[in-house]
Amino acid sequence: MTVVMIEGVRTPRGKAKPGGGLADVSPLKLVESVLTGVLERAGLDPGRVDEVVVGCASQVAGQGADIARTAVLSVGLPATVPGMTVNRFCSSGLDAVAVGAGLISSGQAEVVLAGGVESVSNVPMFSDDGPLWKDLDVVKRVGSVHMGIAADIAATELGYTREELDAYGERTQRLAREAWGRGDHDRSLLIPDGATIDRDEHVRDDITLESLAALPPAFGELGASGQDQIALARLDGLDHIDHLHTRGTSPSVADGAAMTLLASAEAAERLGLTPRANIVGAGAAGCDPVRMLLAGQIAVEQVLDRAGLAADDLDVVEFAEAFSALCLKFQRELGVDGDRFNPNGGTIAMGHAFGATGAILLTGLVDELERRSGRYGVAAVSGAAGSGAAVLVERTS
Repeated sequence: MTVVMIEGVRTPRGKAKPGGGLADVSPLKLVESVLTGVLERAGLDPGRVDEVVVGCASQVAGQGADIARTAVLSVGLPATVPGMTVNRFCSSGLDAVAVGAGLISSGQAEVVLAGGVESVSNVPMFSDDGPLWKDLDVVKRVGSVHMGIAADIAATELGYTREELDAYGERTQRLAREAWGRGDHDRSLLIPDGATIDRDEHVRDDITLESLAALPPAFGELGASGQDQIALARLDGLDHIDHLHTRGTSPSVADGAAMTLLASAEAAERLGLTPRANIVGAGAAGCDPVRMLLAGQIAVEQVLDRAGLAADDLDVVEFAEAFSALCLKFQRELGVDGDRFNPNGGTIAMGHAFGATGAILLTGLVDELERRSGRYGVAAVSGAAGSGAAVLVERTS
C-alpha cells in the first residue's frame, strides 16, 4: 500500500534557555499548534484522523504522560484517536513518521498525524534521569559517552582537521542565513501563540572562519573528567582523542515541534487530498554506542539498498548535523556533493530540538524537492547510544 505525505508544518526553533523565543510556550502547546496547523493547511476534517504519533526524547514533566494522547484530547480531536508517543532519542521525530507510515501500510490506519516535539527550555536534556546518563556502572559497561566525545572520536579516527570542521560550521551558518533571506524556510513555517520569534533563533549573521577559529574546544574538559578513559577502553587501536569540535561545529540545542499528515494513496484520493510525496521507505539502525553518531548514515545506506537506489539517485539530503565530522564523513563516503547536502543549512546553525528534529528535516526536505523539481530525497538523524533513523521520499507534486 502506498503511503503519501499530504502536508507538513514546523515551528521556528528557539534557543533552549530562559528568554528563548519558544521558552514560554509549553511542550503541549507546541504539539497542539502543529497538530491543528497541519490539519488546517491540508483542509482535513479532524474526524478523519485515525492516529497521532509524536516523537519526544525526554518524556517527563511537561513532556510526560503520553503527550500525543494529551494533545488529541486537549485540541478536541475525537476521543477515538488513541495517540502514541515514541522515543529513540534524537531520531524520535523520524521514527514517529516511520511508525505512522507502518500503520498505514499494514492497514491499521488510513490517516495519521506524525511528528515530534522537544522543549529543552522546559524539560532539560537528561532530565529523565535514565541509567544511560546517570548510572555509572551502566555508562562504563555499555560505553555510553557524551555525544561530543563521540564526535571528537569520529574526527580523530577519520583524520579531520580543526580547519575542516570549522569550514563546515561556517558553511551551514552561511547557507541558513541565505535560505532565510530567500524565504526558503517559509513554506512549512507555523508560528505558535506565545512565540517571540518568526525564524530559527540560532542563525547568526556574524559567523566567519576567523570567529570559529577563535573558539576553544568544547569537550576537552569533559573528556579529561573520565569520558575519554571510558571511550578509549572500548576502542582498539586508538590511544588518544583529539578534541576539535567547538560550539560553532556542534548542534545548538533548541525548542521546537513539527507535524506531518500521512495517508494511504487511496484515502488521499477519496478525501480530495493532494499528496506532496510518497514515503518510499523508512528504517532505523544501531551501532557501537561509543561511535554512536554513525547510525544515521547507516540507516540511509540501508533504506537506499532496500529501495534499490543509490546515493547518486538522491536530489536532496537533509542530515541532522550531529557535529561537523559526521557531515564530512557522510559527504565523502556517499559522494553527496554540497549542493545536494543540507542546502539550506542544518542543525549546527538552526538548532537541534531532539524529538522534533527528524520531522522538521522531513518538512524541509519535501519543500526543497519541490523547489528544485527533484525526485528523491532522504532525511536522517543520528542519536544517543548508537541509534539512528532515515526516511526516504519521492516527490509527487
